[in-house]
Amino acid sequence: MFTVTPKRLNQQAQYYTDAEADKHLKVRMAVKAGPHDIGATFIKKDSALLETEHQPYQAHFNFYRHPRTQPAVYSVSVTGPFDATGVGDTPSRRRIFVCRPAKTSDEERCATNIISNLARRAYRRQVTNDDLRVPLAFYKDARAEGNFEAGIEMALRAVLTSTEFIFRIERDPENIGPNRSYRINDVDLASRLSFFLWSSIPDDELLDLAIQGKLHDPAILERQVRRMLADSRAQSLESNFAGQWLYLRNLATAGPDGRQFPDFDDNLRQAFRRETELFFESIVKEDRSVVDLLNANYTFLNERLAKHYGIPNVYGSNFRRVTLANDSIRGGLLGQASILTVTSYANRTSPVLRGKWVLENILGTPPPPPPPNVPPLTEDNPVGKVLTMRERMAQHRTNPACSSCHQLMDPIGLSFEHFDATGRWRNQSEGDIPIDAAGALPSGTTFEGVTGLKRALLNRPELFVTTVTEKMLTYALGRGMDYYDAPAVRAITREARNNDYRFSSLILGVVKSAPFQMRRSQ
Repeated sequence: MFTVTPKRLNQQAQYYTDAEADKHLKVRMAVKAGPHDIGATFIKKDSALLETEHQPYQAHFNFYRHPRTQPAVYSVSVTGPFDATGVGDTPSRRRIFVCRPAKTSDEERCATNIISNLARRAYRRQVTNDDLRVPLAFYKDARAEGNFEAGIEMALRAVLTSTEFIFRIERDPENIGPNRSYRINDVDLASRLSFFLWSSIPDDELLDLAIQGKLHDPAILERQVRRMLADSRAQSLESNFAGQWLYLRNLATAGPDGRQFPDFDDNLRQAFRRETELFFESIVKEDRSVVDLLNANYTFLNERLAKHYGIPNVYGSNFRRVTLANDSIRGGLLGQASILTVTSYANRTSPVLRGKWVLENILGTPPPPPPPNVPPLTEDNPVGKVLTMRERMAQHRTNPACSSCHQLMDPIGLSFEHFDATGRWRNQSEGDIPIDAAGALPSGTTFEGVTGLKRALLNRPELFVTTVTEKMLTYALGRGMDYYDAPAVRAITREARNNDYRFSSLILGVVKSAPFQMRRSQ
């Protein structure tokens, strides 16, 4: 335990800092090798010094713009080991050293066993003697100059720098001509499946079935998909698939203007992302209809985010599932601050970005790229009048080069105008002018606000499901959709309709589809 003694640099100033109070907080201790939990915290005291004398906003202007008001642990660094003795024992080492040589004559046989086991997992297939030749040569060279473990370390380096590990290589069969379609083998199918659902290599159960040639059996394949979706590693769908599809990764660089949005801080930024991740995870884990992504009657909140949304009776920093009122505008993705923030600029909303996001990610009809040298949104206003966003966009559309695309995006994006650039609800825009949130879809359907937009989208849910299918297939294949993928997308959507568009039905449809199970020879 340490005692932190304040050292005032300027006691006369209105604001002051405790300089170098934590400069010497270092300790060295003896610890056995292996995983350990390390914790550090301040003892809670009601008299703990606040970091600022004034608290004008929820976002506190300390150095890291963190909402913390009392002294706290910012980071803990662990260095070492110092004066290490002996060989450690950790779970990862136990997985590597599947055998231990009892005597020197057993070392090469044991090394071959260890390297074979590592290479099988790393290369995601059965290994041959030719696969082992290079790693074993590295083992022998290092063993000649050191001990058994030094040899295994060098062999492991050879495995991890092999192109068989770094790249996912799908080799064409020897007896097939160029530019011919064929069904991939079970081992390649296992890799496609594991990287799709887990963003990682196949586990032993999946790889064993693939090597045995059983994975192509539809019943076995479906059981494996459902098992993998229930595994914790399927959280990569939320962090990777949802992160890419919904632009959640852009939250890290979103920076609402501190003067216009003083309550925004990194704590709120992280809450935005966590809400959407937990919401998406609930759709996956509960195998709900993907349409619930638009109209669910619940979300996940902590106190900070609930206060931002104006939702009462949510306390504490932990996220919990909250059932929303029937008339809540927060149900589904379109009312979540993560989406609303990444589709805004730092100092204002953007009907263009929001409309484009809906066209691309909800309707699956992205607008064409803008022509070169498009003029920015003008800031010129008539004397004595503040233009609303709707009026400014109408002014922008008078340019013929802009009109064709903006007449598709703007009416959708303007329906979000009740949400500011951080997703907070507002009833008035610039100049205290009441917001007009009327909108329209490219089909001509008109509506009022985001609630009306959701209602219009839900009138034809198959359009949204088709878009989700296309995004999912793109993610699974690692390439964009082309015209010849359209029949597979339609078949997946049609089959999923019989299962209420449940998330698992889309996943299974993708896995069983021709684009996922076939490829064209080079």
